[in-house]
Amino acid sequence: MVQVPTQTILAPVVAAGATEGAGTLAGKGLREVVAGQTSISDIDGQAGRLWYVGYEIADLAENATFEEVVYLLHHICLPKRDELDELTAFMVEERDLSPLLQNMMPELAQQTSPMSMLRTGVSAASAYDPDGWDESREAQYRKALRLVAKTPTLIASYHRLRTGQEVVPPSTKLPHAANFLWMLLGTEPDPEDAAALDTTFVLYADHTMNASTFTARIIASTLADMFSAITGAIAALKGPLHGGANEESMKMFEEVGDPAGAEAYVRDRLERKEKVFGFGHAVYKTMDPRATVLKRLSREVGERAGDTRWHEIADAIEETTLEQKGLFPNVDFYAASVYHVLGIPTDLMTPIFALARMAGWTAHVREQYADNRVIRPGSEYVGPRNQRWIPIDER
Repeated sequence: MVQVPTQTILAPVVAAGATEGAGTLAGKGLREVVAGQTSISDIDGQAGRLWYVGYEIADLAENATFEEVVYLLHHICLPKRDELDELTAFMVEERDLSPLLQNMMPELAQQTSPMSMLRTGVSAASAYDPDGWDESREAQYRKALRLVAKTPTLIASYHRLRTGQEVVPPSTKLPHAANFLWMLLGTEPDPEDAAALDTTFVLYADHTMNASTFTARIIASTLADMFSAITGAIAALKGPLHGGANEESMKMFEEVGDPAGAEAYVRDRLERKEKVFGFGHAVYKTMDPRATVLKRLSREVGERAGDTRWHEIADAIEETTLEQKGLFPNVDFYAASVYHVLGIPTDLMTPIFALARMAGWTAHVREQYADNRVIRPGSEYVGPRNQRWIPIDER
């Protein structure tokens, strides 16, 4: 049986200094509000730094596998060899979809968008979960790992069916990232390509109290089940102001077509007051540390494939955007070119964001359960006052 974290994870999530029905009005988007405490990840937006459980993201990207990061986020410590082997074995065993999801997938593949499929699939996965309605700490952990394990299978099965290809069963031998490429493309991936994808999963695994994570924690704070909380997180990520920048970045690269045209393209967009996708961030005031790693990966993956055009286009767009607007790329910008060269369709890039973030979402849900108080912020009323009822015939 997979080991359940023994360390107590803390996190009462309440607005700092607030009480029910009272408090200071926060700015739009709650940018300055500290919404809770977490042991999972931390950001210094001014310095452009990100940590998981105190480990610098560049250090983890260089050294950790995604499976190690899953363990780290859930246990608040790095695994020993036997602990990692136990977690990996459990996740491998849980890759297969339930009969319900297998039967649903052909219809979902024809009728829904990738993110809609994922939202529906995760919700439906609750029906066949072996732990049922058991909400013990041990059961919640197993449910979390099952969601991490099954998400690649959902995405790959969906894509194979919608393109008229035979579904590739999950491997019992390949690691998480390599297994996803195997199921998606139907061939065992180059180890270096699989390692590059694994690194992107590490980079996307968590990012403090973003919109989808906060959504998951709000739902969890009502003591709704794990599947409900994660379904809500996926719904939040589906919105174009949260997820989707990687897809839009790739579409932008395709519109540019040639590195020589990047400067004119960016200048034209800016003159028309249009957004240059993949730039700026709600937290970081300098280069997103994840983008630094992905920029290097973008070049390396392109060189290995003999196709550096997408990296060169991205590099040229970055240079002009920084010069014209003083904006730095975020995690999604260079991720787009990495995914594209690895053979991942553009409209699957946001679902892959969710695939990786499943590690952080589920860790945050469990952290919320561990020290819970229902999240219920106040609000400032700005509508009419002192109104009196008027009978309908007199209106």
